[in-house]
Amino acid sequence: MLNNQIKTVLEASRARGWVTEPDAKHLLSAAGLTVPRFTTVTEPGEIESAAAGIGFPLAAKIVSGRILHKSDHGGVKTGITTKNELTAAFERFSRLDGFEAMLVEEMVSGLELIIGAKIDEQFGPVVLLGIGGTGVEIYQDVSLRMAPVGPDDVASMIKGLKAGRLLSGYRGGVVVDADELTRTMICFSEFVMASAEMIVSIDLNPVMCSVEKCVVADARIMLPEIEESKNI
Repeated sequence: MLNNQIKTVLEASRARGWVTEPDAKHLLSAAGLTVPRFTTVTEPGEIESAAAGIGFPLAAKIVSGRILHKSDHGGVKTGITTKNELTAAFERFSRLDGFEAMLVEEMVSGLELIIGAKIDEQFGPVVLLGIGGTGVEIYQDVSLRMAPVGPDDVASMIKGLKAGRLLSGYRGGVVVDADELTRTMICFSEFVMASAEMIVSIDLNPVMCSVEKCVVADARIMLPEIEESKNI
């Protein structure tokens, strides 16, 4: 059933070149990963019920077929605590290029990790675990393994991180539930294997991990370019 769902969503997204965040999170949730409670708003009249259904504080993000990197275009607002703030975010997003909807979701906290995958031409599906957030490109602290991965692989990946001690609550920081992180990685690996022939890469950054759960706060699934047919 999941394979059919993956195929349907990815095929519908091929012309765009990536899967919108709401669709990506629906797929990941169906695969067993934990995502924030979220909804989408397409008109101002839906804002109040969206906020009431989830509860403040909230994060809001633009859904646009023309904007991949939402933060670069001012398409993300976090820490929203009132309806007026949420309405203002909607009004601003609606003026951005290709606006389709506003994603509204609960705020989540924890240690920021990155979980990702790419389809390597030589090795096939490869999964990644690392220290995430905005500094991921600076620190470049990641572990890689060929998919699929099992519990021993995940334990080895964690051990291979230079900042792996952060997961144990280093200097009073957030303690990450190793069993939940392992479950998340295995579910993600299975999802990658199921979708490998239809994707180029997946970035889940950040994944907010705590002593209770690991929540996919942001998700990006990139698809192969459509080859133009050639007339012979």
